[in-house]
Amino acid sequence: MSTRELLRTNPAAARRFSIFLVFVCTILGAAAQILMKMGTQAAEKDGALQLLIAIFHTPTLFAGYALYGLSTLVLVVALKYGELSILYPVIALTYVWVTALSVLIYGESLNPLKLMGLATVVFGVALLGKATRR
Repeated sequence: MSTRELLRTNPAAARRFSIFLVFVCTILGAAAQILMKMGTQAAEKDGALQLLIAIFHTPTLFAGYALYGLSTLVLVVALKYGELSILYPVIALTYVWVTALSVLIYGESLNPLKLMGLATVVFGVALLGKATRR
């Protein structure tokens, strides 16, 4: 039995597969945003047109947009096999990864409000996960 047939005939497997893919999207999206920030800093351009041109001349900026595109493609596949109302909120985990990477890479600070916001996102995604199992 092919993977496609398995996903069509086994709703539980399709749901797990789609959630896994969206989780991958969150990691790709976070990496893309960090690369885009690095790329815009390296390009040191002002103005929309100059930044648009810089995408093709700055490897980190180009890589960031490429990862964003890949993330979008993976999301399209995930949406084929899962429920939008469950999958889309999981994308909010991207905020958690971006914040963690910003602290590690750029030395950005975390304050109690940011931590509460991140905890709320994680708690909300966990609640959705529990709701899908019932």
